[in-house]
Amino acid sequence: MKIIVSHLLWVSLLALFLTGKAVSQSNPKPRTIVTTDGELDDVDSFIRMLLYANEFKLEGLVYSSSQWHYKGDGKGTKMTSEIEMTAKRYGERTELRWPGTTWMQELLDEYQKVQPNLAKHAKGYPTAGELKKLVKVGNIDFEGEMEKETEGSEWIKKVLLDENPQPVYLQIWGGTNTVARALKSIEETYKTKPNWKDIYEKVSKKAIIYAVLDQDATYKKYIAPNWGKIRVFYNSNQFWCLAYPWTRVVPAELQPYLRGEFIAKNIIQNHGPLLAKYYSWGDGQKIAGDPEHTQGTEEDMQKNKMTKYDFISEGDSPAYFQLLEVGLMNRDNPEYGGWGGRMTQSPTNPYRWEDARTLTDYNHFTKKEDASFPQTRWIDALQLDFAARADWCVKGYKSANHAPIISVKEGNSINVKAGQKIALTANATDPDGHTVSYTFWHYREAGTSPEKANIEVTGAKAAVQIPQNAKSGDTIHIIVEGKDNGEPALIRYQRVILTVS
Repeated sequence: MKIIVSHLLWVSLLALFLTGKAVSQSNPKPRTIVTTDGELDDVDSFIRMLLYANEFKLEGLVYSSSQWHYKGDGKGTKMTSEIEMTAKRYGERTELRWPGTTWMQELLDEYQKVQPNLAKHAKGYPTAGELKKLVKVGNIDFEGEMEKETEGSEWIKKVLLDENPQPVYLQIWGGTNTVARALKSIEETYKTKPNWKDIYEKVSKKAIIYAVLDQDATYKKYIAPNWGKIRVFYNSNQFWCLAYPWTRVVPAELQPYLRGEFIAKNIIQNHGPLLAKYYSWGDGQKIAGDPEHTQGTEEDMQKNKMTKYDFISEGDSPAYFQLLEVGLMNRDNPEYGGWGGRMTQSPTNPYRWEDARTLTDYNHFTKKEDASFPQTRWIDALQLDFAARADWCVKGYKSANHAPIISVKEGNSINVKAGQKIALTANATDPDGHTVSYTFWHYREAGTSPEKANIEVTGAKAAVQIPQNAKSGDTIHIIVEGKDNGEPALIRYQRVILTVS
């Protein structure tokens, strides 16, 4: 048995591969820009994201349009959606369910009221004033509009061209059109200049798009053919477990974490002014300019067989779940799977990772292969973590719970032989002094070995039996999961990658 590389060194080497430059092992916060069309679920995603604003470096909060929401140009111009489904539903429109360009600032006002308390629990929470400086209006007039430069597109252009070599994760909660406009502006500015090749490579290495569906046609029509080396993480199937039809996707055993009893007690009620704005079924709240969303009414709640305060949707949240460092080592390798879902590299585009319907995880609740389960399997951990952050808004440090830090004595990457039995030893540091219990499990789909490894667990130790017929080069991913006994209980991980030699 040979230890190859520590977790920190692994992160450093991965960053070196992605950016071409070494970074310190302090593992700097990921840089990210959010583009949003203001859909109801975007609002809920935004509220939750603010509770994690200390975990990444927000570089921009940009209003953008989509096939579902656009402002119109104020001249009575009509447009027909480029996407047939929307055209059939709405026909020609001068505007479409536009929520305006003030809702983020309004929520930041509520965030400022709880930010001082959040800061008692963790360093790095930006102030509302700092975040308001990042709010920009992008391309919002129509679905897919990218003809004109906007404040938002120019801001994205500026960030992509700055001298910081760290990747910039571009979260697409609506359409890709404002990002597309930024890229087109870069192309128009530099394509005829001698340094165009360098600029193209710099931006291509730096930008990482995490898109939830194609909500306009600008990725396919402009970004893909002109910026083919930009990495794309594309979530088109797995996010549904956190979107409007979640009751048809999430197994019964996990649904209590999304039901009104949990949401009301742990998120909305008595958790401060920001979370009081969180939309839920039957809460009576409505979005201005969007009559389509009636989940707040008793009538619609009864029609959909929902109970009061049930979860509605956060379909875009996986875009920043991907950035949270919880020990799963998946931020820049979506094939590993984690809170942001699991994707595989496209067979036709080495710069694109996607969750095709053929990609499944075995759902141990339904005993079936499940295309949504790579995301669904984390719902309990995600919701418990959300509840803890909600507590941070109103409770002192000693009254709230904080996640344990998990480590593995033997390291995160180990060479093994077929038929070998190896030992793994977990350890935890819990900031609140809570007891941590351990689960060791083989994430079979994340590795390349088709055979299941047998795991025998005794407390914090596990004996892992490598399959006898494992082949040289096969990888086996063992997830070491530590769960504390605080309230709410919090879960963190380490991933151990076993490589058969």
